[in-house]
Amino acid sequence: MSLIERLLSRAVIVAVVLGISAIPAQAQGKSKHQEYVVTHERALSVSRMVLIRQGYTVVRVQRVGPTHVIYYRRGNMGRGKGKGPMQRMVIRTVRDRVLFEETEPSVLIDIDVKLKL
Repeated sequence: MSLIERLLSRAVIVAVVLGISAIPAQAQGKSKHQEYVVTHERALSVSRMVLIRQGYTVVRVQRVGPTHVIYYRRGNMGRGKGKGPMQRMVIRTVRDRVLFEETEPSVLIDIDVKLKL
């Protein structure tokens, strides 16, 4: 084999080894929802407080069975550029746990801090 063929074969082997070792790391990522052992009322009040503190406007809270859906949008932040698109956050109760789904990560971090206090 020539020098180029040996280097290419080694590069392929290294790429395969690195690719295989990276697969388990990707699978260990966080789930798309966060769960807490708190009352449903506490989860709703903390969520509203965090949204308002971050500059969002809570448009409505809708109850669909054991699930609450909070509809909110970004305020104009004093710039007069209008309001942002409508977003939603789903708060579901499963057994004794409250699950937050479809929540923006920056909002979920603040909710996490407030609920753990």
